[in-house]
Amino acid sequence: MPRKIIVVTAAYGRDQIQALGGQVATLPIIAEAGADGVEIRRELLSDEALARLPSLAFAIDMHNLQACYSAPEPLCLPDGTLNPRLPALLEEARALNALWLKVSLGHFRDNAVLETLRGWLAASDVPLVVENDQTECGKLAPMLRFNAACHTLSLPITLTFDTGNWLWVGDTPEEAARQLAPAVSYIHVKAVACEGENHRAVPPDHSDARWLALLESLPADVPRGIEFPLEGDDLTAVTRHYITLLRKEPRHA
Repeated sequence: MPRKIIVVTAAYGRDQIQALGGQVATLPIIAEAGADGVEIRRELLSDEALARLPSLAFAIDMHNLQACYSAPEPLCLPDGTLNPRLPALLEEARALNALWLKVSLGHFRDNAVLETLRGWLAASDVPLVVENDQTECGKLAPMLRFNAACHTLSLPITLTFDTGNWLWVGDTPEEAARQLAPAVSYIHVKAVACEGENHRAVPPDHSDARWLALLESLPADVPRGIEFPLEGDDLTAVTRHYITLLRKEPRHA
């Protein structure tokens, strides 16, 4: 079965999305380019759109796409407690018919909070995935500690592996892949151009071979999300190019 490719709407940029008329306006582009799904970003939804998530879900389905939902929220707050907004975010994801809700880890400290989280997840039919973000909380050490806790407690939580974010926090993507790969259920693909202390996301074929090679050390059967800039006069053609690139089988296959 061909590898599933998800297009993250943020790849088109906030200004472009607003000019098009919102995330719903990216659906024809994403569908015509041949993607399997779309990642809807909560931070790019207007209050009106948030109130009409079933309508957005209908539009996604009409374009024969699957949805996933990303919220710019941490799992744990600075004091180590669970984010009380998670049940509401899970409900929003359900209204969107999303395959999963994605959040960042935040300040995870104590395994005890995970029993409360188990109850929240049991009350929802939406899976939760946790991503390494560009903060200290997204470094490899806390991600490993959280993943070990989920494994020990048999919690149904998996990881989103963002290939580029590791560089923002001073970690090595290859080492992160070596240690976390078995828990990864979704990959955010981006290459990174480093200019001194500054980092910026770039397409993987606009960089060295490191980024495509990194994908070969991650699970081959999980969806890949395009989270690098998609720019150009013909957004459908640009999107199709990268969908084709990321669907390719590993070189050693």
